[in-house]
Amino acid sequence: MTFDCHTAIRMRRQALLRRYGGRAPRYTSYPTAVQFTPEVDAETYAGWLGRLPADEPVSLYAHIPFCSRLCWYCGCNTRAVSRGSAVSDYTALLEKEIQLVGRAAPARLAAAALHLGGGTPNMLTPDDLDRLFGALRQAFDIRPDAEIAAEIDPAVLTPAWVQAAAAHGLTRASLGVQDLSPHVQKAVNRIEPFDVVAVAAERLRRAGVASINLDLMYGLPRQRTDDVIATIEQVLTLSPERLAIFGYAHVPWMKPHQKLIDPADLPGDAERLEQSEAAAARLLAAGYVRIGLDHFARPDDPLAQASRSGRLRRNFQGYTTDQAPTLLGFGASGIGALPDGYVQNQSDEVGWRRLVGSGRLATARGVRVTAEDRLRGRIIERLMCDLRVDLDTAAGRELDLGDERTALEAFAADGIVEIHGGVVAVTELGRPFVRSVCAVFDPTSGAVAQRYSRAV
Repeated sequence: MTFDCHTAIRMRRQALLRRYGGRAPRYTSYPTAVQFTPEVDAETYAGWLGRLPADEPVSLYAHIPFCSRLCWYCGCNTRAVSRGSAVSDYTALLEKEIQLVGRAAPARLAAAALHLGGGTPNMLTPDDLDRLFGALRQAFDIRPDAEIAAEIDPAVLTPAWVQAAAAHGLTRASLGVQDLSPHVQKAVNRIEPFDVVAVAAERLRRAGVASINLDLMYGLPRQRTDDVIATIEQVLTLSPERLAIFGYAHVPWMKPHQKLIDPADLPGDAERLEQSEAAAARLLAAGYVRIGLDHFARPDDPLAQASRSGRLRRNFQGYTTDQAPTLLGFGASGIGALPDGYVQNQSDEVGWRRLVGSGRLATARGVRVTAEDRLRGRIIERLMCDLRVDLDTAAGRELDLGDERTALEAFAADGIVEIHGGVVAVTELGRPFVRSVCAVFDPTSGAVAQRYSRAV
C-alpha cells in the first residue's frame, strides 16, 4: 500500500467519523454487562456451577481492587490504599471464596488459564501470593501448561514480588504504561518515567517470564499524536511480545474520579482517530501484526498464530488464545462466564467482604444466555476477532437476520464492510468502526448507547 493510499484511507475515515463514531459496547461479552440484572443471584450461580462438565477445563480470574495511587483515567473497579492489612484481609476472603466456588463445582476442575487483574495485583505481598495460589491449586487442578498472567503497575513492582510470581508459574505480564509524556502523566495523575518501566520489564525477563505485554492509551487529556509516537518509540526498545493500544473511555457518570479531568483537555474524535492510526502504522512498520481492533503482537506470538488460524477469542480480559468455554471470576466485581450465562460479584468491596465472610457466594447480578444470544454472540466475537463472519455458518437458519442485512448495506455503501453472499467482512477502511458494525447484531445497543464509551 502506497503512502498516497494510506493518506486517502485516513481522509475517508475522518469523513466517516460523523456517521459511525458514536458510542458502542467494547463487546468483551454478549450480552454485555449493561444487560446484567439482579435476577441472576448467588443461588442461580451455584446451580450453574453444579452443572459444569466435570471433564472440561475452565479459566480463572482473580480481581485485586487496590492501587498505590488513583489514576484519573482509570475505568476499573479499584481504590488507592496505603495499609497492607487491607490487602491481606482481602486475600484471606479470596481464599474463602475460592473454596466456596470449588465446593459448588461438580469436581476439582482443571484450569487452563489464570489471570490476575485489578487494580494492581502486585499490591499483594509475596505471602499474599502464596496464600492465593495455594487456595487456587487446592480447589482446581491448574495444568502445568496453563497460561498464568498478571496486570502490573511498574511503579510498585518489587524484586520479591517478581520472584514469588515466577515461582508460581507466571508466564505473561501486562505492564501499564499508557503514555510516557510528562505533561500527559501529570494530567492523569500517573507519574512514571520510562526507566521505571524498563527496570520492571528487565526484572520479569530475568525471572523467566516469557511474554511481556505493554498497555498504551490514546485519547488522554493533553495528549498529542507526537506523544503517542514518542511513547511507542521508547517502549519498542523493550522488545515487548505484545502491545495493546486502548482508547481512553471518558465516562465520569460511571467513574466519578474522571471528573478530575477537564473535558476541554481531551482530544476530539478526529484527533483520537489520528492518534490510533499513527500508533498502528508505527507498530506495523516495526514488524508487529495487528490483532482485531487494538492489539498488536509479534508474528510468532501465540496471539498472532491464533489470529491467523481463526482461533482467536475475546473475553473480559480482551483478545486471548484461551479456548476454555467457562471463566470463573473471584473478588469484588469479578465476572464469570458459564454455559448458562454471565455472573458478576458484588462490585462494592464492603458488600463483597460481608457476603463472602458469611460463607455465601457474592454474586450480585448477571444474565441468562438464550440460544439466540449465543448465535448473536458468535457473530459478534468473530467480527471482533477476525473482522469477518460467515452468517450462514454462525447463525444458519436459526436466526432471522433480515433487518441486520439491510442495516449492513449502509456500511457497505460507505466501504466499511463488504458483503459476499452470507459473508460479511470489515474492510481495512472500516477496521476502526468494527464495534459499530457489531452493534448491528445487538438489538439492545441503541437503547442504552449513552452508557457506552466512544466507538473509535
